[in-house]
Amino acid sequence: TDRNEGVRSVAAMVAGKQKLKALTPMLEVMTSESSPFVRASSLFAISKLKGSRDVVDVTPLSVMLLESEDIRVSSHAAFVLGELGNNSAVPLLKQAGQRAWGQTAPIQRQLFRLQIAEALIKLGQMESMDSVRSALYPSRPEELEATALAVQIIGEVKDRGAIDQLIYLVDTSRPMPAEVRLGVAGALGKLGLREGGFIADEYAQNESSVIRAQAAVVYGRTGRLEHLPKLEAMLLDESAQVRAGSAGAILEILGSR
Repeated sequence: TDRNEGVRSVAAMVAGKQKLKALTPMLEVMTSESSPFVRASSLFAISKLKGSRDVVDVTPLSVMLLESEDIRVSSHAAFVLGELGNNSAVPLLKQAGQRAWGQTAPIQRQLFRLQIAEALIKLGQMESMDSVRSALYPSRPEELEATALAVQIIGEVKDRGAIDQLIYLVDTSRPMPAEVRLGVAGALGKLGLREGGFIADEYAQNESSVIRAQAAVVYGRTGRLEHLPKLEAMLLDESAQVRAGSAGAILEILGSR
């Protein structure tokens, strides 16, 4: 019930993934909200709660994907279709990948194509992994956002074939920004390589609360008890985001034990 549509959208995704059936009536109402982000996430949740990928009519997601003039809406629809796991969405996603998007900024088009690739990979179209890996090598500073997303996708889909490329991003003589380095450490943690704590050490005291929170997440991904004292100290951070990230990381480390 938060006022922010982004918060409601994420809450709906969580409700679906965790199968919080008590929220079904509220989610059904949310499928008629004005925000397309909330509608898409609510459709995902209802589909998961009803226990079948084919119970819910996902036509609205197809419309968002192919007809929305907001590239962010189409990207979110692609993400949701990938999460639903329904292979019938493959042709739609491939068709959407050919959209020109007119005057939309190049980086936004690249991010959209990466979101399409992630969805296709989740639906078994592994050849789409090549376009994700190619985004690991930005030719211009403005492409670094796409690099960060590509790193995140590789960790999410557990692409072990990209491990050497991820390590290269950390070791390269051309310095990468904090978001990318921390993203690499987190992705490698998801792939079973838990030695990325030294990267989190570099940024645990960063002036940016977003970077500090990301460092806390990396500590959690390592699963190492040696990082618990650092996270305990971060529980006293002035930023609520950092405190929440640290608490989650502590639970992740203890849960892995």
